[in-house]
Amino acid sequence: MTSSTPIADLWPTPPPGADARPEAAYRLLEAAVESFAERGYHATTTRDIATAAGMSPAALYIHYPSKAALLAEISRAGHAATLALVRAAADSGDDPVARMRRLVEDFTVWHARGRTVGRVVNYELHALPPEDYTVVAGLRLDIERTVSGIIAAGVEAGVFEVAEVKTAARAVTSLGIDVSRWYTDRSSETPQELGRRYGELVLRMLGARP
Repeated sequence: MTSSTPIADLWPTPPPGADARPEAAYRLLEAAVESFAERGYHATTTRDIATAAGMSPAALYIHYPSKAALLAEISRAGHAATLALVRAAADSGDDPVARMRRLVEDFTVWHARGRTVGRVVNYELHALPPEDYTVVAGLRLDIERTVSGIIAAGVEAGVFEVAEVKTAARAVTSLGIDVSRWYTDRSSETPQELGRRYGELVLRMLGARP
């Protein structure tokens, strides 16, 4: 994937004895991400995706029944990956400030490095079939609940001051998600530098004391 994290990194390693995903399927997923990000889902055809993957349109259907199936898998995997890092941060200790700092840094880095995937999974939600949207909406709700849990713990401990936890959680995730919209290789900060600065910004936003 051009100037972004390889899409294969979004999928977990297959368990022992399981068949690995065919290399051709990864090529199709990468081509779909690039095409959806560049043209938008509705303006992309299955021929566009197959051609970008160096395959015939007929070969695409061996692995995926439609471009909607490609979008659904990309969206599920992208959201599952971000949920995993959010949960890892939430489980990293008892200090709400340290947990929130890690969450924001990791969330920001993911959306900077995986910005092409990030644009597709966050800005093409409306194109998902209803049943797939329901699955992804559940993952997004789990992300929001995990972030809200850290904020609520900080409020209870007296280290955060927010008027409404759910609104604060949405503000936190929105900052990271938006990185995928504007971040490029020409940005003045590395993903790690941006993550650290966003971490400080969010802590101040939540009323954490220096």
